[in-house]
Amino acid sequence: MDKIVLGIESTAHTFGIAVVQGKKVLSNIRDSYSTKKGGMIPYKVSEHHLKVFLDVFNQALKTANISSEQIDAIAFSQSPGLGPALRIGATFARTLHLLLKKPLIGINHCIAHLEIGRVLLNAKDPILVYASGANTQIIAYDANKYRIFGETLDIGIGNFLDSFGRYAGLGFPAGPKIDVLAKKSNNYIELPYNVKGMDLVFGGILTNLRQKLKRYKIEDLCYSAQETVFAMLMEVTERAVAHTGKKEILLGGGVACNSRLQEMAKTLAKERGIKCFILDNEYNVDNAAMIALTGALMLQNEITTSFADSIIKPYERTDEVVVNWRNE
Repeated sequence: MDKIVLGIESTAHTFGIAVVQGKKVLSNIRDSYSTKKGGMIPYKVSEHHLKVFLDVFNQALKTANISSEQIDAIAFSQSPGLGPALRIGATFARTLHLLLKKPLIGINHCIAHLEIGRVLLNAKDPILVYASGANTQIIAYDANKYRIFGETLDIGIGNFLDSFGRYAGLGFPAGPKIDVLAKKSNNYIELPYNVKGMDLVFGGILTNLRQKLKRYKIEDLCYSAQETVFAMLMEVTERAVAHTGKKEILLGGGVACNSRLQEMAKTLAKERGIKCFILDNEYNVDNAAMIALTGALMLQNEITTSFADSIIKPYERTDEVVVNWRNE
């Protein structure tokens, strides 16, 4: 019988717990920090996680219809992320490990975004277009590691959108609101286009948008911002496809929920004659199912994390992890 793995996600504003059995998601519960104005303050995020973790845990077990004694392993987001937020999830994972005497499995959050696509969508060997708050990377597997073929040189694309939204008074998270507002415009306002080889720079575009806030309609600025930064992302993705020769792309991360980005990714895939995989939004945003499913893959290959090695790694890069659960 397939093992039952509990996953804990706490890298940023979302605290989530999921239960999976093999490739089946039995529950995927989350509670996210948000504000009506301003952005994400790390210590307030950790306070949020402390407040909700037990309720989220109990709800995840109830939805999965299991008891804690039935858990075979505990996977948790170990890296990368906000230190204060990561500590809450890691501490809870270690507590469960000591109480239940079940193995720990530390998970790299970025890699989990790719692995859930391989598991749930049966993607074989995709290039991951990883677009989230703090991270923007083009990732592909080669020689036991997930290699980064291009990335942001300053801020993540999600943080870019949220920062613009904060300046515009849209609150946090601003990405979904920008997506809605952009649909009300078809008027492109010229913005800087900053692609540096295979890498991306968003800071100058953010400054330019901020300067334009009082002179242009917010709908036009939202439309122009999306068209510009998503085109940049698709440019480097297409280069990675051409370079690697891979036949699949997978959108991942919270920004992958954006309808315009999904449309552009599908267009790119159609023009290149390759497959485009897009998860349901529930699995694009930060969620614990991706942590649990990645943990299940590692457990199948007898890969676990000792208590001594279960410390958080806020700055661990995707390409620092040895992917020893893939054999191809």
